[in-house]
Amino acid sequence: MRRTDIDRKRPVAAWRATRPPDHPAGGHEEATLDALARRIARLRGSEYAGAFDASALPPRNAYLVPDATLLRAQVLELDVQAPSDLFGGVVPHRFVATKLVSHPCVHAGARVPRGWEHALARRLAQAVLPGYSVFRAEDAVTAFARLSPLGPVRFKLARGIGGNGQQRIETRSDLDAALDALPGGELERHGASLEQDLRDAVTYSIGIAECAGQRIAYYGEQHTVANPQGHEVYGGSTLDIVRGGMDDLLARLASAPVDMPGYSSLLRAVRQARRYDLEMQRAFPGFFASRRNYDVVAGRDARGALHSGVLEQSWRIGGASPAELLAMEAFAADPAVVRVRASCHEAYGDCAPPAGAVVHYHGHDPRLGRLAKYAVLLAVDERAHGHAA
Repeated sequence: MRRTDIDRKRPVAAWRATRPPDHPAGGHEEATLDALARRIARLRGSEYAGAFDASALPPRNAYLVPDATLLRAQVLELDVQAPSDLFGGVVPHRFVATKLVSHPCVHAGARVPRGWEHALARRLAQAVLPGYSVFRAEDAVTAFARLSPLGPVRFKLARGIGGNGQQRIETRSDLDAALDALPGGELERHGASLEQDLRDAVTYSIGIAECAGQRIAYYGEQHTVANPQGHEVYGGSTLDIVRGGMDDLLARLASAPVDMPGYSSLLRAVRQARRYDLEMQRAFPGFFASRRNYDVVAGRDARGALHSGVLEQSWRIGGASPAELLAMEAFAADPAVVRVRASCHEAYGDCAPPAGAVVHYHGHDPRLGRLAKYAVLLAVDERAHGHAA
């Protein structure tokens, strides 16, 4: 008989499927993954099997909490066959899990990885910003020439996470400098994207997740903070979370006051995330995920016109997951709860988490110095159509 998501016999295992070169052992990434996997084990009512890395595979029957979107080839020996087998996702090709999948190449003969779906870009056009994905420097130059009439361009390395590996490009000389600074073979091996850059921008977190019989959907706004190097990076999100999926989320938003600040922008962002999600499933039949998060930006171009689009996707445990788990725990504890508001935070320097926060990391990271990562349950709503206080 097929195992179910709430099978109590399945231990939960945190799995470090990848380790980027700049993520040292003992850093906040490992500690956070371990803390979140322990919470997932408690939510599922199962034991925690521990943390593993790619050199020591987790138990074959484990429910996995991997730190990266997994490849189909990776999961064959892990007995991961469906969303109920992990908190995260599985894709048929590595590029599908990166920013590159959102944009077309510059021309039909451009260098692209195996499995590239050329028709996808046309179907995503209304859900993303204008942009291109490139795997050669000359293609990056072509992309910039086409996009620069729209204003500044955002150059984004495929391997960048949380705002790292990005820079704003205004002139051809800026682009040349960015390309010259890349490690040898970076574009050819991993790729990058160039897309329209917006000012006065707001980034929404929109997503769905399921675990231990709890299925949630949410929308909210992200905020950025300055890291020790002075770069603006992901600093957390405040989310409104409901039971169900994207359609339930749209229904919830439809019942909100239309004069709510940013209502039309948020509604469009949720619709764009839903379109993006559906098109990914259509384009890549081998794709499945129990956690699907989309960053959607809304802002103005160089002429002041409003635009929005999905910036990137996350089919793995991510920055918003501490808030997602707070919601699942609240829903599991009380069937009357229909909506919660929760926030998650990443704060650098000497910052103490507030009383009542669920702390996932508070210490000295070998790469970033003092860092606190925590989540807070802000409000709980037990009224079928009300708004949390």
